[in-house]
Amino acid sequence: MAGSASSSSATTTNIMLAIFEKRTNSVDLYRPLRNFIAFNYSDREAQNLEDDLQTLNQLRSDIERLSDPTPTARRDLLQNYFKALCLVETRFPISPDKDHINTVTFIWQDAFKQKQKASQQNIHLEKAAVLFNLGAVYSRIGLSYDRATVDGRRQASHAFMGAAGAFAFLRDNASTKASIGSSSTVDISIECAGMLERLMLAQAQECVFENTIAKGSTPGVCAKISRQVGVYYEEALAALNVPPLNQHFDKGWLSHVQLKTALFYSEACYRYSLELHEKEEIAEEISRLRSGVSALTEVKKSSKGAAAQLLDAIHKLEANLNRNLERAIKENDRVYLMRVPSPSSLPPLPAFSLVKSMAMNDVLDASKEKMFASLVPDSSAKALSRYTEMVDDIIRTQAEKLQQASELTRVRLKEMDQPESIFALEGNFTLPTDLKEDVEAVQISGGPAGLEAELEQLRDLRRVNQEVLVQIEELLQKEEGEDAQFRSQFGTRWTRPQSSTLTKNLLDRLNRFAANLKQAAESDGRIERSVREHSALMSILDCRPIESALPSLARPIMSLDSNEDAVVGALKQSLRQLETLGAQRAGLEDMLKEMKRKDDILPKLMTSTGSYEDLFRKEISKYDHICEEIAQNIEAQEQLLLQIQAQNNEFSAIFNLEDYKASREKCYKQIQAAIAKFREIKENINEGLKFYVTFQDAITNVKQQCSDFIMTRGIQCREMIEDVQRQMAGLSFQDGKNTVANNYPSVGYQNQRSNLHQQADPRLQTPYYHTREQPTMAGYGHPPAPYSSPQPPPPLHPYQVPPASAAPYPPPQAQQQLPASHEYGQPAYPGWRGPYYNAHAQQPGSLPRPPYNIPAPYPPPHQSGYYNQQ
Repeated sequence: MAGSASSSSATTTNIMLAIFEKRTNSVDLYRPLRNFIAFNYSDREAQNLEDDLQTLNQLRSDIERLSDPTPTARRDLLQNYFKALCLVETRFPISPDKDHINTVTFIWQDAFKQKQKASQQNIHLEKAAVLFNLGAVYSRIGLSYDRATVDGRRQASHAFMGAAGAFAFLRDNASTKASIGSSSTVDISIECAGMLERLMLAQAQECVFENTIAKGSTPGVCAKISRQVGVYYEEALAALNVPPLNQHFDKGWLSHVQLKTALFYSEACYRYSLELHEKEEIAEEISRLRSGVSALTEVKKSSKGAAAQLLDAIHKLEANLNRNLERAIKENDRVYLMRVPSPSSLPPLPAFSLVKSMAMNDVLDASKEKMFASLVPDSSAKALSRYTEMVDDIIRTQAEKLQQASELTRVRLKEMDQPESIFALEGNFTLPTDLKEDVEAVQISGGPAGLEAELEQLRDLRRVNQEVLVQIEELLQKEEGEDAQFRSQFGTRWTRPQSSTLTKNLLDRLNRFAANLKQAAESDGRIERSVREHSALMSILDCRPIESALPSLARPIMSLDSNEDAVVGALKQSLRQLETLGAQRAGLEDMLKEMKRKDDILPKLMTSTGSYEDLFRKEISKYDHICEEIAQNIEAQEQLLLQIQAQNNEFSAIFNLEDYKASREKCYKQIQAAIAKFREIKENINEGLKFYVTFQDAITNVKQQCSDFIMTRGIQCREMIEDVQRQMAGLSFQDGKNTVANNYPSVGYQNQRSNLHQQADPRLQTPYYHTREQPTMAGYGHPPAPYSSPQPPPPLHPYQVPPASAAPYPPPQAQQQLPASHEYGQPAYPGWRGPYYNAHAQQPGSLPRPPYNIPAPYPPPHQSGYYNQQ
């Protein structure tokens, strides 16, 4: 049987390489950079950046010393200094040019041959040297871990991958630029950086192999990992054997890499043979073991200068290979008798890599650094503007494509009447949004069923106004009767003016009110007739929900192949897919906007040392995958719309969709007509309500005037009775100047009533029954033309109404008496616009008629002479 995995050389193979750092000479960066800022910007700017300059100079001083307390602190220092150099490169031109910073010279020694030096007046050598030292520090960190433990081997592997990443970054970003200078060193060349990357990857994979052995993995897995270690060493060895590296490294380096290459190739052969033995593939096992032994025998010839521990591992592995080879040959000769193939005829051993170079772009990204942030060269600002325009153009173009795709979907579905037709088939009827909102507004306001309550409110208001007119009439009739009784009783001694003389204006006003109220009743009647005539039309608005009034899309009465459900199901599925595509488009547009919002390229422009166009292409490429997704979405939508069109044609034919659409449109028009009629009636009712409210205010005002008039007449009546009784009793207090016909005979009595005379005298103030001011409502202004010719003013009397008395409800802006010709009547509904109300044409010079022309349903009771028509 084969030996165990632990019998191999892995447990003793712990010799690895670390790289020494490059050394440099001291350089002062503070003074040259400060002078450049002061000269090209301002002294104030140089003062503001004092801290940044001091920090940069301190970083350079720390780099010159190699006495850092720990390798990790040294690693952080090198990373920070490299990011600072990226910021310096884009803001401070360091070169021999007279207009540049030409007093700074960087000098660095070769890490492997310290007698060789490079001296350049540019920042590229400085950056390349810092990257080399960063890789060297990572290698020292990897070598510092205790690889006798699982965690130590894992940390060492990560450190060696960091070293590989640093050397790869050096090769790809700095080696070429640093080699262009007047002098350079081999250690920072592309060839050397590539060789060191492979070497560090080999050591990282070797740590993984050691952990794999420790975990007791299968021989097949161990063989693949071991083979990959050998592959990395082979690549490093190939670079060491060609110029410029073949004459640059000591023979100890070459021997080490050669031994490791052969060791891990033979280790892979050993592990693979164990797996072959378990499968009883003895012939190939023998060939693999012979190949491993041959590799070790050959490499021992060039082992001069190699570490003793590494040679011990080779001897141990060779012994294991020979022991297993001898056993396999015996088993084959005795049992299997298989023909052993030649090693050269065997396929390559499988290899599997579990390591890779660490990506240093994020580790060394200087775009988030704040050093020298206020110094923005014109080239960077212009580049930013150009890049922004490129991004805006991409966003605009893609947004237009998305919008056009969505609009196309909407139009095509509208033409096919989908998905409304599917909803109708399932009983989920829907109205157009505008029409549904109109119906909801009608139903919220009470709908057609609520019109009767508003009509009843019209009747109540009209009845109240009629009752007030009757009350005013009875008050005036009673006062006129009392006056006639006293006049008959006292004869010529009763010198007070007759009531009919004083109430003429009030009676004229009441007559006009009565006429307006009568015409209002006629308009109310027309409204009621319109409600009755159109109740059937408007009844559809009382349907709740309104969708219940819509026609239904029914299944065909007869079906030949009973495939209706399949057709409907396929169409619904396609519509759902189309909806999903629409949601994806919305998400893609949001992704574009979010990418643009986060796309801050200025720091990258400020730290870029290459062509702006290269950076632009790299940054713009971030949008490529979204643009590709948008194109795929639009293409998928076009194909889906064609499919939906075909499915909808079949659906329309089966369910007679055209007839349904016609009946639905007819229903829509019926609902629209009902809404229009309802709004028209509702507007007329509202006009009537506003009229009655305003009319009630005016007639109540007149009632108050009549009450004030009657009260004043009552006071005068009592005084005159007293005077007449005194005259008849022979009691006279005349002063020789006054007579009863002109005023009152008693001077003393006159003095006692002086306040009453002042209140009744129109030359002093407004009489008791002066109209109160009422605010004018919109649409109910006073008619401009008078209803009767002005009367000449009679002789002044304390109880007579002056012809210049104010209107019952003057406009609020004119708080003064209106002309004597102003009347108190007003049209019933001055804003009436109902098309089915035919008001009589008004006569020239007469009161403008309200839109009422039928007999009032409630004629005023106890109608007297002042209800004469105008």
